[in-house]
Amino acid sequence: MGTVHRSRRPCNDHLVDGPIGPYVDALKQYLTDRRYAATTAASYLGAVAHFARWARSRRLRINQIGEASVVQFLDDHLPRCCCTGLTRHDRGDHSAALGHLLVVLRARGAIAAPTIGRTPVYEELVRYDEYMANVRGLMTKTRSAALLIIRRLLVARFGDGPVNIAEIEPAIVRRFFAQQAELYKTPASASLVVTSLRGYFRYRASLGDLVHRLIGAVSYPANWKLSSLPKTLTTDEIARLVGAMGQPGRAMRRADAIVRCALDLGLRSCEVARLRLDDIDWRAGTITLRHTKGLRQDVLPLPAATGEAIAAYLKDERPKTSNRAVFVRNVAPRDEPIGPDLVRKAIRQAFGRAGLPYTRSHLLRHTMANRLLASGSSLKEVADMLRHRSLNTTMIYAKLDSRHLVEVALPWPGSGS
Repeated sequence: MGTVHRSRRPCNDHLVDGPIGPYVDALKQYLTDRRYAATTAASYLGAVAHFARWARSRRLRINQIGEASVVQFLDDHLPRCCCTGLTRHDRGDHSAALGHLLVVLRARGAIAAPTIGRTPVYEELVRYDEYMANVRGLMTKTRSAALLIIRRLLVARFGDGPVNIAEIEPAIVRRFFAQQAELYKTPASASLVVTSLRGYFRYRASLGDLVHRLIGAVSYPANWKLSSLPKTLTTDEIARLVGAMGQPGRAMRRADAIVRCALDLGLRSCEVARLRLDDIDWRAGTITLRHTKGLRQDVLPLPAATGEAIAAYLKDERPKTSNRAVFVRNVAPRDEPIGPDLVRKAIRQAFGRAGLPYTRSHLLRHTMANRLLASGSSLKEVADMLRHRSLNTTMIYAKLDSRHLVEVALPWPGSGS
């Protein structure tokens, strides 16, 4: 808890006097639009006023305010602050408030875009990320994992200097892969390094670089792709999970609807987070998934239990908002959809309430596939429901299809059958 000093002069007066003064109203409107609580908004304005007083004492002009000055204020001034006035010394509040301030100042064109980290490697990664998003249609999580690996390679080879792909030799790529493979526990996870490297080198090849020898410099580690069984919930565990729904409490209806979307429809976390009100056709009993993996659009039937859970959330718990997302935040910044992390958290907490020792949200997607097979659906139907582009991706679930496996099983040698 930060120390507070008081004086007769309101601390927020420094907002008006300093270089930030012309943007005070815009900052207040920004916080109001995102429905921050009055106490939180007042705390943020006080933190910004503290920064404004410090900026004025340093004679900073508005165009000199940015990440560098914020870091200097937080690291150098705040720990030793002896300012008079209504001043808090909480670093977290100051950091959050100044982050909002920079957003507002940039939206108003008062300061330039951030330049921290804009090295040649950074610019290269930005271009590659745009390529992965717009040309290959890869999801954010996949792109982030690839960028992390490519960044390690480029920084290790070029540092802060220019990126010259011709200076990367196959031996460098092989050594890099050997180092990175030690960070992963299984051959399947180490394959991510190979996939990321080859994807990047193919991107460079599309630009005209001669990198074909780099593409073949590493190969995937030996891994029996279908050697394991996908983990699923048992019938009893499904009953326990469903039985734990409907509990009173904050955000419980939202959690129930999220679990239903994953359990009944096999939706990924990002797909749940992106659902919009316009995607649900209540009369036809369908739900449309837009911008899914591979940037496709799919229409799925909406089960009654799932529809009832979503309807209960929309009617009784969803906060009033102008946002068209189905699932929205309950805390500031409001009027914004939840993210995939919150979806995964809601499912983990649902497991905990049911007394189940699981944490992975993808487990419900596997469970849905297993339930389809148990009810007599074919692998093709499962692939369609899971929206797999290749039937090979769905083949792992063939091991769960005991109904058909019994028909093709050979008698055990020496048995009476």
